[in-house]
Amino acid sequence: MTHFSQTDFDVRLEWGAKAVEHLAADADCIVIIDVMSFSTCVSIATDSGATVYPYPWKDASAQQYAVARDAQCAQFDRRFQGPGFTLSPCSLQEISAGTRLVLPSPNGSALTFAARTHDAAIFTACFRNLTATARACEKYQRILLIPAGEKWPDNSLRPAIEDLAAAGGLVARLPHRVISPEARAARAVYDNLPLAELEQCGSARELLRRGFAADVGLCLQEDVSDFACPLQGEFFTAVSGA
Repeated sequence: MTHFSQTDFDVRLEWGAKAVEHLAADADCIVIIDVMSFSTCVSIATDSGATVYPYPWKDASAQQYAVARDAQCAQFDRRFQGPGFTLSPCSLQEISAGTRLVLPSPNGSALTFAARTHDAAIFTACFRNLTATARACEKYQRILLIPAGEKWPDNSLRPAIEDLAAAGGLVARLPHRVISPEARAARAVYDNLPLAELEQCGSARELLRRGFAADVGLCLQEDVSDFACPLQGEFFTAVSGA
């Protein structure tokens, strides 16, 4: 992978699971970006004092994983109302401090699980906490940004423009580093695509058609949180980016 490793640069970017497989071993810091909606859910929950355990599979094993950690498991299906939490940012707005939540997700959680096998600090980031995350990453030399993307019906990667734009927002907040062309391209997207236009990107339109306009609004709030979301062992928590 020498040609594609971006090792000449401080800040690197590559998509999805293959980024973890091929580039993570040479990173000091990995930032996983899944705007709609894993990373936004983690930011909202940890801002309130909860801890979030990522888990890659939406099946019975997620419940078992939660029980073993004295945690509750988020419901697998996003819904409008009712008790409990889901992969809907709105469902997490009233989460209580001290809640231990297992959050199954085939994108952000799955990438986190894979990245844990490498000796690097791991963060998850979204538009809500770009500046806080950039500040937390400043102490690391080799930073790998991983926009998660989504999945096509055949389970192949669908690059998601909202994840690329958020990655570009992080790049913009690391101005004194040596940036790879791939990461510079993400910044160009961020600099030239107004955030409001992301309300009509594919991922947002999917949520809008399903009635989750409020989730889209939460996912597209920029720098409303002062906390980065580092992985502490098995769970994400909030750490001030000041």
